[in-house]
Amino acid sequence: MKKRTISAAIMILIAAPLIILGKIPFALGIGLISIFAFREIIKLHNYPLIVKLLSFIGMITIVYSNFDSKNIINGLDYRVLGLSLLLILLPAIIYQTKNKYTTDDAFKLYSLVLLVGLGLNFFIIIRDLDLKYFLYIILNTIFTDTFAYIGGSLIGKHKFTSISPKKTIEGCIVGSLMGTVLMTIFYTTLISNNNVLLIILISLLISIMGQIGDLFFSAIKRNHNIKDFSNLIPGHGGVLDRLDSAIFASIIFMVLLRYL
Repeated sequence: MKKRTISAAIMILIAAPLIILGKIPFALGIGLISIFAFREIIKLHNYPLIVKLLSFIGMITIVYSNFDSKNIINGLDYRVLGLSLLLILLPAIIYQTKNKYTTDDAFKLYSLVLLVGLGLNFFIIIRDLDLKYFLYIILNTIFTDTFAYIGGSLIGKHKFTSISPKKTIEGCIVGSLMGTVLMTIFYTTLISNNNVLLIILISLLISIMGQIGDLFFSAIKRNHNIKDFSNLIPGHGGVLDRLDSAIFASIIFMVLLRYL
C-alpha cells in the first residue's frame, strides 16, 4: 500500500503541471504515454520487428491526428485511419506463411492500436476543449473505481464476472452511483447546470463505460495470463492498467459531447 501511495503521489506531481498547462506540454506528455502504452501492447505477442515499427507509426499517427478541439466537428481523418490500417495489416501478407504474424494477429493488433490511440488522441482534444471537461472525465473514473472498491469491500456479496473475481455487483453499483452523484455536482457547479437530468445521465454513462473499460483490459490480461501490462508504475502496473477506464470514458464522452 505504501509503494502504491508513493507511486500515485509521484504520478500526480508529474501529471498535474502538464494537465494545467495543456497545449503542447500536455500533448508531448501524451506522446510519452503512448510510447509506454505501445510497448505494453507489443509485449502481448512476439511480433516481427517490421510490424512493431509500422504499427508504432500507425499509433502515433492516430494519437497526433488532431490537436485542436475547434476541428472536433470534422472527426478523425479517414486518411489517418486508412494509413494506420495499411501499416499494420500489410506485413501479414509477408509473415502469414511463416506463421509469425497472421491476418488474425494483424486485426487484433490494429484493434488495440486504434482503441488506445483514439483514447489518447481524445485526451488531447478534450483537454484543449476545456480543462474542466478533462477533469470531469478523469475524476469520474477515479471516484467510480474508488467507491466500487469501498462498496465491494463493505457490502459486496455477489461476484460480477469471472474476468475480475474481486469485482462485485454491489461494488459496481455503489461506484457508478457515487461517481454519477459527485460528477453531476462537479459539472453543474463548475461547468453548466442547464439540463441537470441530461448531465446525470451522461455522468452515469461515463461511469459505466469506465468500468467496462476496466473489465475489457482485464479480459485481455486474463487471456494472456498476466497480472499487469507492465511494472512501469510500482504498485499500479503499467500505463494501460491505469488508463483502461479513462480510455473508454473519453470515447463515450466524445460521442455524447454534442448533447452537453
